[in-house]
Amino acid sequence: MQGKSSELRVRRANYFGGEISVPGDKSISHRAIMLASLSSGDCRIDGFLPSADCLATVAAMQSLGVNIDVLEESNLGPECLLVHGRGMVTGVPAGDIDCGNSGTTMRLMSGILAGQRFTSRLAGDESLSQRPMGRVIEPLSEMGSVIKAEGAKGCAPLAISGGKLKGIRYELPVASAQVKSAVLLAGLFAEGETTVVQPIETRDHTERMLDLFQVRTRTEGKEISISGGQKLEPCDFAVPGDISSAAFWVAAASVFPGSQLKISRVGLNPTRSGILHVLARMGAHITNTVASEGNAENCGDITVYGGELRGIEISGDIVPNIIDELPIIAVTAALAEGITVIRDAGELRVKETDRISAVAENLRAMGADIQEADDGMTIRGGKPLRGACLESYGDHRIAMAFAIAGLFASGDTLIENADCIAVSYPGFENDLKLLCSGVEEERERNPAK
Repeated sequence: MQGKSSELRVRRANYFGGEISVPGDKSISHRAIMLASLSSGDCRIDGFLPSADCLATVAAMQSLGVNIDVLEESNLGPECLLVHGRGMVTGVPAGDIDCGNSGTTMRLMSGILAGQRFTSRLAGDESLSQRPMGRVIEPLSEMGSVIKAEGAKGCAPLAISGGKLKGIRYELPVASAQVKSAVLLAGLFAEGETTVVQPIETRDHTERMLDLFQVRTRTEGKEISISGGQKLEPCDFAVPGDISSAAFWVAAASVFPGSQLKISRVGLNPTRSGILHVLARMGAHITNTVASEGNAENCGDITVYGGELRGIEISGDIVPNIIDELPIIAVTAALAEGITVIRDAGELRVKETDRISAVAENLRAMGADIQEADDGMTIRGGKPLRGACLESYGDHRIAMAFAIAGLFASGDTLIENADCIAVSYPGFENDLKLLCSGVEEERERNPAK
């Protein structure tokens, strides 16, 4: 975007399947860089995701004086990094810390900066500057940091005056792994113990990785506690493939008749693999094998066989586990027979865009039967999809979900502003070509309007 727009054109696929690996996990790549930077020595990170969001975290830590070397690089960007951790006291940034489009960078960095004894400012692009930050401001302020949201309605930029923090017990009003992680990171710098109480279990990458860096946390039910004053010991880390990226291919193969697909070395963290359970409930034939349980995260292979899917109801505790996958689940529901109802997903309205409205608008444009609700949607599947000109709304997951929809639609599907895909999956288009025949992709770059 930044001066350019792009279009992604997709046609109905005659074939879908094969073997593939997906890029490194986005959530884990962010955390690996941050924790390695706070460690007391050198940490090698293999399988790093060279996406725009994760590179924003690299740049943010570099602005705090952390030296990060590129050891290996592909045509997509750096994939093996050596982070020279400088311990718990960072350098003072020379100016604003640019988080780009990355909410993870901004929220987790807030937790780190809350414990630094200087004033800093976190800024982001237009989209990030419209996403709510009050949910991290509240607990970090309670711990003793002074944080001011300079944007409208509690949004970025954030001015943070860090300092002496005290441990708190904080009950999350909304299930959020990012807020939980921000509070736990701030708890490293706090006096005493910090406890986060979750209403529903959320992804636990931060807790797993803290353990790898030899920081003790205590989990009792939905409560996670951390004691301040602990030091992070350096370690090497291999980032598994991102199951949220794999989800697009798994969903496509599940509903494509006769498809066979294998995805290797995918992260199979149980707090992230809900997409597999949801598709299985819809009738998908999926197997997964955990090949490694080391390095803090489960990792293995996923095999999918295509068939017919049916609509189901999705609600309750599983929703935070699949929040990033709900756009592609909605597309899959439109291709399945019967009715799918998604509830308890109001968090979708405050992502990179309002994902409920974005999904509904695009599915309607393709001829699907969908009704919005405040916290979800109802999809009556089985209607033939037709190609359409669709807006990505600058949201990577919307763009990729509707590229998959285009594989099943008559005529051409044109997705505008597709550059946003690079936020999480810079090699998506090449992998789409690899897995499909009868698919034409075209990049048309024009001056920004």
